[in-house]
Amino acid sequence: MLKRHEVEILLKAGHAKTEVARLSGVSLRSVKRIAEESPVGHVDDVAERRKRQIGRPSTVVTFRKQVGEILLEAPGLATLEILRRVRESGYQGGKTALYALVASLRPKLARPLVRFEGLPGEFSQHDFGEVEVEFINGARQRIHFFASRLKYSRFVRVSLVKDETVESLVRTLAEHLASWGGRPLLCVFDRPKTIALKWRKNGEVTEWNPVFAYATLEMGVGVELCWPYRAQQKGSVENLVGFVKSSFFKVRRFHDEEDLQQQRRDWEREVNEERPCRATGIIPAVRLVEETPRLRALKVQPQELALRIPVYVGPTGTVLHDGHAYSMPPEAISMPATLYLYAQRVRIVAGRYEAEHARKFAAYEGSSLAEHRAALVAAVSGKRGKRYLKRQQLLELGEPAIRYLTEIVHRRPRHWFEDVDRLHQILQSHGPEVLRRAMEEGLQQQILGAFYVERSLQAEFSFPQGVQ
Repeated sequence: MLKRHEVEILLKAGHAKTEVARLSGVSLRSVKRIAEESPVGHVDDVAERRKRQIGRPSTVVTFRKQVGEILLEAPGLATLEILRRVRESGYQGGKTALYALVASLRPKLARPLVRFEGLPGEFSQHDFGEVEVEFINGARQRIHFFASRLKYSRFVRVSLVKDETVESLVRTLAEHLASWGGRPLLCVFDRPKTIALKWRKNGEVTEWNPVFAYATLEMGVGVELCWPYRAQQKGSVENLVGFVKSSFFKVRRFHDEEDLQQQRRDWEREVNEERPCRATGIIPAVRLVEETPRLRALKVQPQELALRIPVYVGPTGTVLHDGHAYSMPPEAISMPATLYLYAQRVRIVAGRYEAEHARKFAAYEGSSLAEHRAALVAAVSGKRGKRYLKRQQLLELGEPAIRYLTEIVHRRPRHWFEDVDRLHQILQSHGPEVLRRAMEEGLQQQILGAFYVERSLQAEFSFPQGVQ
């Protein structure tokens, strides 16, 4: 229709029909026909083609009445079943044309929009997000964050996290709730695998992530998950992540991660305490004063929150978690246990046996208590077995111990066990850090042997009898 309009303009400008045909790229015959027709009054090409009956008629048109009657009787009938019925009536065309016809005739159900709003202290929303950040120096980094928002006051908290595991979720959730002054009736989440492992088609969860479930019980948090097909719920949670991305990450530039953290704190203060919320027209901090009395205190504070993880005491008397080995009494070997994972420590319970360790974070680093090492050596029969177990416990100190003992064994292949016995006594009396440091100094100075370790430590420590 716009091409026809172009031809009309050229004709009105006084151009000859042959000239108009050349300028517009339309045949002379078409130009002559357009000149005799009424002026163009719309630009709907499809409607005009239908009016002029241009093109080959579709075979599906003859079945339009039948399809309409079927949909009138059963509006929700599957399109595949409609195709089967019209084929029985003689339709031989393709399914694409019929599907398009069904889509145009099927009645549209208009569902009212239900806003997912909350009362004071009723709901909070929580979700993970990730964004690719390019720093001013050109370096790029993928940033993971966890966002929380009280639904009524719109008070927002955002924390950068190292990953999107269940521990990151639970610990950050506890920190956000504590910063608000308590927990609402329900915390609303999307449906990540860190929370729900299996669910039915109607949205009912059939298997929760046990670590998450126990943590919510400890905190006293009520949980509600968004059902994937309820846009009013799911969209509300996802809009929280979109809000953080659009109003913070996409409109700011950062020198480095430290600058990003500082700007995040400034942005939180701005959106919570200075700028009215677009949804309510009120500064969130003002509404938070009204909402805080409706929040309930957490049953456990973030620093005391422990994740319960089922573990097993292995044949070496250790429990392995996240690549770190933690010692247990030898009597607990082969027993099922529960590891209580705190932010900075772990507690392991296996029946009546219990142990507590400082939590390890460095790769392959473990923790072995002196009483466990002694009990394990005592439980091994035979002098040879005890010595090799002592040597293994020394080797667990890491790379300095491996290099130190390798030199001793090769220099004194028939008497290395004497050094092992004495080094093991130092380990038991002074701990792994002191012995590891002494071994590193011995390697630097190429002074090898238990005697030299004892002498180097003599100025700082008093050895128990039998070690000097």
